[in-house]
Amino acid sequence: MKILTIDIGTGTQDIFLYDSELDVENGFKMVVPSPTLMIYRQIKAATARRDSILLTGVTMGGGPSTWAAEAHARAGLPIYATPTAARTFNDELDKVRRMGIQVVSEDEARSLPDKVVRLELKDLDFGLIAESFKRFQVSLSHLEAVCVGVFDHGNAPAGVSDRQFRFDYLDERIRAHNRLSAFAFTTENIPPIMTRLHAVAQNAGDLPCPLLVMDTAPAAILGASFDSVGAARDRKLIVNVGNFHTIAFRMSETGIEGVFEHHTGEIDRPKLEVYLRALADGTLKHSDVFNDMGHGALVYSQDPLPLGSGSWDLIVTGPRRALFAQAQTDQSLRPWFAAPFGDMMLTGNFGLLAAATDLLPPTAGEILRNGLSGRLKNHSAPWDLDSE
Repeated sequence: MKILTIDIGTGTQDIFLYDSELDVENGFKMVVPSPTLMIYRQIKAATARRDSILLTGVTMGGGPSTWAAEAHARAGLPIYATPTAARTFNDELDKVRRMGIQVVSEDEARSLPDKVVRLELKDLDFGLIAESFKRFQVSLSHLEAVCVGVFDHGNAPAGVSDRQFRFDYLDERIRAHNRLSAFAFTTENIPPIMTRLHAVAQNAGDLPCPLLVMDTAPAAILGASFDSVGAARDRKLIVNVGNFHTIAFRMSETGIEGVFEHHTGEIDRPKLEVYLRALADGTLKHSDVFNDMGHGALVYSQDPLPLGSGSWDLIVTGPRRALFAQAQTDQSLRPWFAAPFGDMMLTGNFGLLAAATDLLPPTAGEILRNGLSGRLKNHSAPWDLDSE
């Protein structure tokens, strides 16, 4: 059984091909530039050439692509976008227009001169991934599922903060299900407000297998829980320090006890410690994070989780986890740097696989037997594999 997992972040897209014939550690993987970073580079090159640009496609991740589009417009160069592509930058198209981007209909886009550089926006490019694997003699035929993780603020109504809107959504999902896989969906069950998840499903086209989509933040937390140290703790605080967002969940055997989310660029080690301790002892308030330009906080249990007791109850993962290696203001936290199955960069991918065991029941037995339950098996080495 093969499952393709793709965890799409701001800096990288992390790709892992799960194969039930292999040890998890021997699964084939790629860590490559994220789609938004690829678009950023293409726009920057067009700006340097003084080209006009048309953005088509679907809503995808912003960040770098947004910065490049704004810079192109500030340079006085024409930049056009179809409505679905324009919502990459803001769900309110009037705000996109104020950025200097001309929003055009599909018909208007087709009538633009051929010399206009056309760039297609999309988070998922299955064809490119399949071709990349094929060049290494690895086939993506006969997949059991494709699992994709992206960060989705949701489509907030006009005048409503997207940060507040996202936390209202997190609260609703946690109260309804109280498990991290509650943020994963099969195609037919994606909430209407999750426009980026819908765009991934739309862009997936006619995949010959089920598609699972999930918010990449809880996927990373779920994946980190398969680290050998983290898995041994009944209660723990797991923090993922991502390139763009930092999120922490307080977890117990009964489920989610609390969560906060912030922008990584807005925090340093001392500030992060304050938030983590407040989340652990149950005193963190939504306004503490929201008013600091973060997304917010939710606390469901006032039962404190002692930190720094020497039991490795703070689990840290993520590409920016070096934030904890900076000059420390408090040595007592003693974070454990998680690397499930030996690979920190694939934390989100393992979370996607774990969610698949909940949402795609036929896959559960194979996945759990092959190591995600915490037990390693002796399967064949990749060079012995002769089946596609």
